[in-house]
Amino acid sequence: MSKGINLRAVLAAYNLPESLKSAFAVLAAAHLHSPHSTTRVSGRSLSQMSQRQRAQALLKMFVDLREGGFALTTPYNLRQKHIQWLVRYWVLEQKLNVGTVELRLTHLRALTSWMGKTNMVGSLDDYVERPADYKRSYIAREDRSWEGNGVDAVAKIAEIAGTDRHVAQQLKLEAAFGLRAKESWRLRPIQDVLPSGHLHVVDGTKGGRSRNVSLEFTWQYDLLIEVAELAAETNPKYGTLIPRTYTQDQWRRHFYSVLEKHGVTKNGCGVTAHGLRHQYFHQMYERTAGQAAAIKGGGKVIDRARHEEAMRKIVAAAGHSRQTKANAYLSTYSVQAAASRPVVTPEMAQQAVLEAGGVKAKAAQALGITRQALYRLLARLPGSDKESS
Repeated sequence: MSKGINLRAVLAAYNLPESLKSAFAVLAAAHLHSPHSTTRVSGRSLSQMSQRQRAQALLKMFVDLREGGFALTTPYNLRQKHIQWLVRYWVLEQKLNVGTVELRLTHLRALTSWMGKTNMVGSLDDYVERPADYKRSYIAREDRSWEGNGVDAVAKIAEIAGTDRHVAQQLKLEAAFGLRAKESWRLRPIQDVLPSGHLHVVDGTKGGRSRNVSLEFTWQYDLLIEVAELAAETNPKYGTLIPRTYTQDQWRRHFYSVLEKHGVTKNGCGVTAHGLRHQYFHQMYERTAGQAAAIKGGGKVIDRARHEEAMRKIVAAAGHSRQTKANAYLSTYSVQAAASRPVVTPEMAQQAVLEAGGVKAKAAQALGITRQALYRLLARLPGSDKESS
């Protein structure tokens, strides 16, 4: 049986009509624990944290709609015009990133499916014209690793250990095995080390997808022994690195509070705990492919076979289903090359054509762009055929 959340406490935090709260409570009681993702492989219910986040997101949408002039009194009042208003509000006014908007649409799809309106919620493009470059990319544009941002992981983790040794050990697990934060909290080092020489990562995984991470070095086993000893000392019942005096939600808040205290934030040192996962895969790629990843300035692929092997290893170790997802950590040569090129303005394109004696192919080559890109730039000049038509 699934473990639900205290929905009454969640509802109390939102200024909404009692009729809306009551109807939402009935729907949530029956469905909130059920996952909506089509890629989730685990049959388990959503975690309490995920349930709470979904409920809060949906209730906030109704608050926003009512403040926007829509007098909804029950979730069943939801119509396409409301969804369109929300999406335009998120994209054009709040300027939320595309991943956040798509997650909120997923929450809405869950809600409408609870009400028997399975196909009611469309895609982002059904509701708003995307601003320029407003798309979700699965290719890294910037190096999020600690070393790539000038942060000495060994020294910083040693510093954090002075505040909390559990947090420090969890960061070591992220760096040593490419774990996500939640996976490092819930790892059970005694039970999860397999005789085959792998670490079985199952608790806290994304979408319930378990995976096996190869144990290639003696120091990895040494770390797992350290972690097992600490877990046995502070949480002998479950054998995880969440101390027995904390719930998972409490530990999550504590974990990130400790990191913030030591400047491990985007606004602090410029890195997050997740950057250690990126660093692990950068190092794995270099060991396997024999060259640095594109995000590290590795250039074009030298050995295609070794590159493909590295990509397969990273996808398996990361717990993803598609090989292209490795680029979320590694980037690609073409993306990095494009990022390193200066931005070409229409005026620069016009000047290059003049200097090339009107030969557009020569002008495009001089600018480091394609002829098609050159034509698009020239079309944006005042008085161009496109503008005058």
